[in-house]
Amino acid sequence: MLDFLVKTAQDAGVLALEYFGRLQPDQVTLKGTPRDLVSVADKAVEELIVSRIKARFPDHGIFGEETGKSNLSSPYCWVIDPIDGTQNFVKNIPAFSVSIGLEYNGVSIAGCVHQPALGTTFYAEKGKGAFENGRKIHVSDCPSLEEAVCATGFACLRAGLEHNNLPYFTKLAPVLRSVLRTGSAAYDLCLAASGRLDGFWELALQEYDVAAGVIIAREAGAVVTDFYNGTEFPQKGIICANPAIHDQLLNTFRSL
Repeated sequence: MLDFLVKTAQDAGVLALEYFGRLQPDQVTLKGTPRDLVSVADKAVEELIVSRIKARFPDHGIFGEETGKSNLSSPYCWVIDPIDGTQNFVKNIPAFSVSIGLEYNGVSIAGCVHQPALGTTFYAEKGKGAFENGRKIHVSDCPSLEEAVCATGFACLRAGLEHNNLPYFTKLAPVLRSVLRTGSAAYDLCLAASGRLDGFWELALQEYDVAAGVIIAREAGAVVTDFYNGTEFPQKGIICANPAIHDQLLNTFRSL
């Protein structure tokens, strides 16, 4: 299944690149709020992924950002974000990802995050480690927030939520060595998995934003929890980091 997953994500990336830098204004519309965009590329890429899955595994469930849920009586469910980072994609910024996760009875068993514009593919299978372009990856050994480079995002502000990331950002920004925002949560999770980032946190994400990235990060040695050290992520926020940084982020959040 992992080979199929990776090949599907990479083929979907080829299709995404056919649209990248070529979108016309009438090919981008609003979805939900004035700051939540969807493009014809998102829909076309998801259609390709879904068609591949249905042809190979017709009885499996699917949860796609654009097409919703189907066949959910199956123990298997493919969780799809066709273009994670649509805002970047629309603005011709190459930090976007095709994200596909596979769950069995609600437990993640495989995932792939492919970045077509950067030629990078992250993938993992439960119990078998995490890889980037065939090379095994592992989280960083950064010991403290003062030395850490972390990423975050502001989906909560786009959604207009009262409980948002600003207090957490304000608390952490003066402490961390640096804070980044890539615009793709799937990519952020993989950067943490590969040790380029030491941690990542965010609020108001959806399951399809993190399904693939979480198993990649965990297989690379990351600790992934909600903001309260539980398993209700991303509904109650998500923290992903090496063990030392995760504990320090969690302790910081408890003080807010």
